[in-house]
Amino acid sequence: MSNKKPRPPRAKDNTKKIRKKTSALTSEKVEYVDYKDVNLLGRFVSDRSKIKARRVNGNDVQQQNEIARAIKNAREMALLPYTKRVSSQRTGRGDREGRGGGERAAEAAVDQVADLGVDVDIDEIEEAGDE
Repeated sequence: MSNKKPRPPRAKDNTKKIRKKTSALTSEKVEYVDYKDVNLLGRFVSDRSKIKARRVNGNDVQQQNEIARAIKNAREMALLPYTKRVSSQRTGRGDREGRGGGERAAEAAVDQVADLGVDVDIDEIEEAGDE
């Protein structure tokens, strides 16, 4: 005989039923997804220009395939971007003394001083850094 214990009876779920999301295509009665309709296609693309998932849009499989194909065609025709640039602030890396980047640091310092209009030689900066 088996050594399995009988399961306790399940409690009834009192949670709300999850309503399926309706597609923007069905609500607006769009019959044909055109790659030139950038405003419509923009709804199905995230802020980083990724195609949103079917479960997020509420589309069925055929609609999602049509949308994906239209977005790819619009990108190829340069109507939609492949990516959008997201800028973020980079934090400083602190002191870099003793890490061996002396030559590049000296050249960068010369460039910064040259931008101010002062004539300085790399050797002078390296000597000042050794002190």
